[in-house]
Amino acid sequence: MNEKEIKDHLNAALKEKNGLKVSVLRLLISEISNKKIELRQKELEPDMISAIIQKMVKRNKESIEKFRAGGREELAEKETGEMKILEEYLPEPLSKDELSVIIDGILRETGASSAKDMGIVMKAVLEKVSGKADGKEVSALVRERLK
Repeated sequence: MNEKEIKDHLNAALKEKNGLKVSVLRLLISEISNKKIELRQKELEPDMISAIIQKMVKRNKESIEKFRAGGREELAEKETGEMKILEEYLPEPLSKDELSVIIDGILRETGASSAKDMGIVMKAVLEKVSGKADGKEVSALVRERLK
């Protein structure tokens, strides 16, 4: 997904008068613009855009938990709707089996065998699966193999 496609989807949402989608896409475009300014680049790679979307989804998940804990179900529902819109722009996530195959390959490549090698393995796995797997899931699978 690139910025132009997101802007096209924003225009379509404006025409459809889909207020929630409009606000989510405007926020996403703003986050992309901020990242471009921060990195001093004219365009961002699709992987970087996916990382921004993942960060926003993670924020939504945290907000949903806090709103539900505080008894604010209406706000949790709004956050859930926003999160579902953002997830449409993420690449198809890897299955647990696919992720396990990648982790096993990296363990062979790096020769990692103990928990002290966790950082090296995590870095390599996250570079390979960027945007297609949750960091917590990757961490749990790597930790399980490095016991």
